[in-house]
Amino acid sequence: MYSVEEIKELLKAFDGSKATKLEIITENGEALTIAQKSETTPVYAPAATIVEQVQPTAAEKQPSAPFIHEEEKSETEGDAITSPMVGVFYAAPAPDQEPYVSVGSVVKKGDVLCLIEAMKLMNEVTAERSGEITKVCVENGEVVEYGQPLFMIK
Repeated sequence: MYSVEEIKELLKAFDGSKATKLEIITENGEALTIAQKSETTPVYAPAATIVEQVQPTAAEKQPSAPFIHEEEKSETEGDAITSPMVGVFYAAPAPDQEPYVSVGSVVKKGDVLCLIEAMKLMNEVTAERSGEITKVCVENGEVVEYGQPLFMIK
């Protein structure tokens, strides 16, 4: 499934983030779930523990954008552009370069919006439609989950 080195790198990135849960789903449907304690929600497992391997159901593979609260939806116009995978979010192609997009950027379908690093591979996230970026939902270097909103576009 994953090498020890790959898991160590994911744990290192995960430990430095504000995320409390990391789930990796492979192409063959295997899942690796990692959880850590948060300051607001008690977790009774040790920090950064590999919980179990499970087969995801069809409902788990189709997230319903649970990350945006209804109040936030009404304040921020537009549709969510979500993460296609678990990984580390990068807003720019390199640390010393400008972000691909920011609030107010006008994008066309196919424009690169950000990079998601997963398993040492950089994956481009592109705009599925043309529009204006109204919100950037995550910070550079943050670990993101599958289906988590990255941007709002209208």
